[in-house]
Amino acid sequence: MRSSARHKRLKLKSEINVVPYIDVMLVLLIIFMVTAPMLNANVDVNLPQANAKSLQDKKEPVIVSVDSQGQMYLTLGTEKKEPIDANTLKVKIGAFVQQNPDVSVLVAGDRDGKYEGVYQALALLQQAGVAKVGLMSAPETGNPNGRP
Repeated sequence: MRSSARHKRLKLKSEINVVPYIDVMLVLLIIFMVTAPMLNANVDVNLPQANAKSLQDKKEPVIVSVDSQGQMYLTLGTEKKEPIDANTLKVKIGAFVQQNPDVSVLVAGDRDGKYEGVYQALALLQQAGVAKVGLMSAPETGNPNGRP
């Protein structure tokens, strides 16, 4: 009887403990989830150039210009360009778009200006309820950098 009891005790288990492997896989998953967004954060993008056709609209577009200091100017149709502040821009554009819902609004940003000014103008136009917004640019020159 002793030999049979010993034989049962010495029998080896043929199971693999997978808990440590699961722990390692979860740690690796967390590391990849944290580092993956950082890999794309500083990617240099070289945008393609194209000879885009200008928009042919039946009505005169509303033009919001942003100079290099971030000052905004408004041109309604054939009127003269006038300096305008953010709240007045939102009110005037909102009223103009309610009367003419199909009018397109163009944003002209100075190439030496900060992106913040153009972004602020786009946000104000969105708050005013403008459906069609476009960005103005100069026609392409022979220089790929766009500078003369």
